[in-house]
Amino acid sequence: MDEHAVLPPAEVMDRAFRERDSGFDGVFYAAVTTTRIFCRPSCPARKPGEGHVEFYATPREALFAGFRPCLRCRPLEAGGRAPDWIRGLLDAVEADPEHRFRDQDLRDLGVDPVAARRWFKRSFGMTFQAYNRARRLGRAFDSLKHGGSVDDAALGHGWESFSGFREAFGKTFGSPPGAVSAQDPASSGADGSRARDYIRLGWVETPLGPMAAGAVEEGLCLLEFTDRRMLESQLATLRSRFRLPLSPADSPHFRHLRAELSSYFAGLLRDFTVPIVLRGTDFQERVWRGLLGIPYGDTVSYAALAERIGALGASRAVGHANGLNRIAVLVPCHRVVNADGQIGGYGGGLWRKKALLDLERGLRSFG
Repeated sequence: MDEHAVLPPAEVMDRAFRERDSGFDGVFYAAVTTTRIFCRPSCPARKPGEGHVEFYATPREALFAGFRPCLRCRPLEAGGRAPDWIRGLLDAVEADPEHRFRDQDLRDLGVDPVAARRWFKRSFGMTFQAYNRARRLGRAFDSLKHGGSVDDAALGHGWESFSGFREAFGKTFGSPPGAVSAQDPASSGADGSRARDYIRLGWVETPLGPMAAGAVEEGLCLLEFTDRRMLESQLATLRSRFRLPLSPADSPHFRHLRAELSSYFAGLLRDFTVPIVLRGTDFQERVWRGLLGIPYGDTVSYAALAERIGALGASRAVGHANGLNRIAVLVPCHRVVNADGQIGGYGGGLWRKKALLDLERGLRSFG
């Protein structure tokens, strides 16, 4: 098993489950052997006797083991916010982004390092330690881009040696620190390599669960629910399509996005103005632009969308491209339904698709 899939110790999980500790929601799932039901750790249902619980890393594992999801805690649905311990950890990183967090630092914050590693791997496609390191590298990149020296960038962002900083920087950004220049963005380093920018990764809270966002200078290029199984492959595709590395960092597009999503979920906004950047095959981009033409509150079938974009009879290909959309909500793939009017599929979960459609039909509001 990959080290990032290692569960906390059994006694820790058992105690968390019996104490209904919501801090472990998403870290593991508890399956009751007598009822064949699996739950979140925080499930309010009566707990089984000793020896009647098995623990799984993901809902998929529990399902394949023959358990069905609990109807009370609904473990296949994401909550509207991250666990408090994750929010606290993110706040700690932002309060001191240059700090090099070690396992003992996490324990001092009351966070299990294994739980943090698993949660960040699932939600950001990287472990917490990698997230922390990438956050420091992103700030170092911006410092260099705005005229800072390589020495200051290394020592000021948590590196104890210049060689370690240069090696980590080169692996992440594909060029040495000396290639970054505020005076000449296209300047070359000593080895002739040119500086590149990077895709900034951010975090957005929504009433339907946390989302990972990505942005380049031109606009938003990623908005995906963090519990979506395809997130890690979407991040890999993003790197390939833009030929840029990924690193946690802030972006003006994220502030714009958060404000507009807040208005959208309150039922006050119908059209987004956050700039977006579509990057895919020619056919995929045709489909995604077609999605942008579906009005708020309306739905179309896959076949109708295929006809709209001049691809009559290609409804299956349209459905595939629809599923590969990397900018959820803003590029409204949730507005495509089956020909018989049934809701159809949705990568973020059918419950989310229904919630988005109900919101746009005026049947519910999150305000």
